[in-house]
Order: sequence, then C-alpha cells, then structure tokens
Amino acid sequence: MKVCVVGTGYVGLTTGVSLAFLGHDVTCVDLDQAKVDMLRGGKCPIYEPGMEDLLAEAAQNLTFTTSYEEAVPGADVVFVAVQTPSAPDGSPDLRYLRGAAESVAHALDHDFTVVVNKSTVPIGSGNWVDAILRDSFATREDRPEGAEFAVASNPEFLREGNAIADTLYPDRIVIGSDNPRSLEVLNRLYRPIINQTFTPPTFMPRPEDANAVPLVSTDLASAELIKYAANAFLALKISYANEIGQLAAKVGADITEVARGMGLDQRIGSRFLQPGVGWGGSCFGKDTKALIATASEYNLEMPIVKAARDVNSRQRAIAVERLQDELRILKGRKIGLLGLAFKPNTDDLRDAPALDIANSLLARGARVKLHDPVAAERFRAEQPELAPYLSATIDDLFADCDAVVLVTEWAQYLELDWSKFIGLMRNPVVLDGRHVLDPERMRRIGYKYLAVAR
Repeated sequence: MKVCVVGTGYVGLTTGVSLAFLGHDVTCVDLDQAKVDMLRGGKCPIYEPGMEDLLAEAAQNLTFTTSYEEAVPGADVVFVAVQTPSAPDGSPDLRYLRGAAESVAHALDHDFTVVVNKSTVPIGSGNWVDAILRDSFATREDRPEGAEFAVASNPEFLREGNAIADTLYPDRIVIGSDNPRSLEVLNRLYRPIINQTFTPPTFMPRPEDANAVPLVSTDLASAELIKYAANAFLALKISYANEIGQLAAKVGADITEVARGMGLDQRIGSRFLQPGVGWGGSCFGKDTKALIATASEYNLEMPIVKAARDVNSRQRAIAVERLQDELRILKGRKIGLLGLAFKPNTDDLRDAPALDIANSLLARGARVKLHDPVAAERFRAEQPELAPYLSATIDDLFADCDAVVLVTEWAQYLELDWSKFIGLMRNPVVLDGRHVLDPERMRRIGYKYLAVAR
C-alpha cells in the first residue's frame, strides 16, 4: 500500500519506518529541511534504540520530503502525526493539526484515502479534522473528480526507548472510524502485524510469546477516548504506588516489597507500580491534563485523574525535602543529579523530573551538578540556563558532592562501581529516586542511603 506520514517526531518516524520495513511504500513529510536531510542520510534526529538500524533495513521503501505535493497524491493512507502541545488551559494546541489537515486536503487526489489521526487528540477531533478536510478540499479549483476520503483514529501506545518493539509486537491495535471502508483499509495495512507474518528485523527477533495481535475496531470517539483512558490509568497507577510509598515510609514498611506483593495479583499486575520521583515525558502529563479539560467541557470533574497529577508533582518536591532533612541546610551544598531524560533509553527532556528537582535545589541556594549519558547534548540546546551545571564525566559529578541523586535509572548508572566514587564525595549520601539500588549493598560500601519512600 502507499502510505504518507505527516511529521517525523517519535510517533511519525516510528510509524513510517516500521510500515516501510513491512513492505509498504512510505513517504514521510516534514517541514524541517534539516531533519529531512538528516533522515535522507540515514541518521535519526531522535534517540531511539534500533531506529537507525531499521532505517537502513527499510530504506528501499522509504522517502523523506518537505513537500505535501510529493507525499500525499496517490496515498491509500495518510497518517497525521504532528505535535499537539498543551495550551495554557490544559487543552491540546491543535494549530499544527489544523495546518497539516489543510495541507493534506490541498494534495489529495486518490479514489479513496484514509486520513488517520495518529497524534493524541481530544475526543471529537476526528469530526473536526473531517470538517477541515472537506472545507479545504472544496476550495480547490483543481480538485479531482471521484476523489474520496474519510477520517480514522489510530492512537499509538509507544514507549520511548521501546518504540520499535511496541510497533511490531504490540499489545493491541486500535482503529476507529465511522466509515466501514476506512476500517477495512487499516485492517489490510496492519495485517502483517496482526497475524505476525512478517520477517522480524535482524536486530529485534520476534518474542517467543508473540501471538496474533488483538485488533480493536470501533467508532471514532471510542478510539480517541481509549488512548486518553489508557494513559491516565497508567499515570494513576504510578501515582498510587507513590502515595502508598509515603505511607509505607511512615509505618516502617518496605514499599518495594509492598509493590511486589500487589503486582503478583493478576488483576493488578506489576508494571507501573515502581515508586520514585514520578512520571514525566510528553504523554502522561499532557494527556491527563487534556482529559480533565475535555471533561470540564461537559461539566464533569475528574477527581481521580487530578489526584494522580497532584501526587506526581509532590514526588519531585519530596526528593528535595529528603535531601534537606538529611543535610539540614541546602544553601551552599553541592548536589549531583544522575540522569536528566525523563526515563532511560531516550533523550526526551519533556516534563523530566530532573528539571524540577534541579531548579528547586538552585532556588534553595544549593549548587547542582548534572549528568546524563545520552541527553546531555539535547539538554544544552533546550535548557541553556542549566547547561553550565553539566558534568563531563561521572567522576566530575561525584567530586566534592554532599549528596548524589539517582533520578533516571540508566543501565550505566546501575552498573557503576559505586565503591570507586565514595572517596570523591564530601558527604557520601545517595538518594535513590527510583528505588533501584540495593540499600544494604550501598550501606556496606559506606554510603548513607536514602530513598523517596523509605
């Protein structure tokens, strides 16, 4: 099938490259010429493990351009995967989506094209995009006779750092449309993944337990709500673990054991029960905020979702409070933060807990030292005010510190020879912001071990 993907961010690029790998003829369009040039050269503008390898394996079916006129004509499916950042009131800013829909409408020429909302968009956006497409298409003097199109929703459930596996071996695929023909087209597009009939990439073999992938085929509004409801639930699950963690610390319970005991219940499951400094990234914060904003349009409140957001925000403050409780005075203290990206295996800094913790420490008069094995380059560009605090090496970060906080659980940090660094510190205090270090081992080495929920 011929596919156009609008936008080459995390979602658009992963979608386009994966579909090209499966054998579809894919053209990705992005208005950023520098990004397009980089992709044409086989280089990935984002850090995503395996993406450059998949780019190479899919190259014969993949084209990158800045022109809608090159990408859209003849396409069976057009994925719109542009950014939808939060507006000040919490609702998604849809100007990029509107611009993309108008540009797609001025290039449509196929007998039937499915225009797919791949971006996370508010409930009802499918109808809104359909109206924009039809209004813009109607203004064309050169509009081709017989060209038809319909809108569908196909929300993504990708985890940054694991996006390729989540695309090729997903838990489920959700497609929504009020047009039965659109559902048939998308069913055909995803058939190799649904049936797991494709030859896996050389660097990412099919999991042994991979089976046929469930397909949820539904209406537009339901598909849109599934995305928000799923992300809000995961955010709530993390916040719940963190709230229980604060109680565990008060009563002397071990939150890691409590979470393990809860997670063994198959009705609950162990994933997203890890306590720590909370969630970040581009999805949970934005989607929970948007869900609350959407509900308010219908005179509904979302107290559970609001609570999840409040707890998450509090976790970052608790990390700073734990340091203050231990050191008594933060003014003049030197604090090192290990990890800047919001999670391992990505360089994404959006809503990263490290940013709030660093700024809070600076506001209290502390001196900070920062390190990340992957995100440092992006950090310099996106956080120029904090960039001077970056440490070039881990040794530099530990040197003369009064405390070190593990913020992002990069494998590089978990595999450190921690005994090597204790002599570099002024005070050997370690705050485990993710509950991933062995407390007894750290104490044997000589560290004063702290944790957010211990």
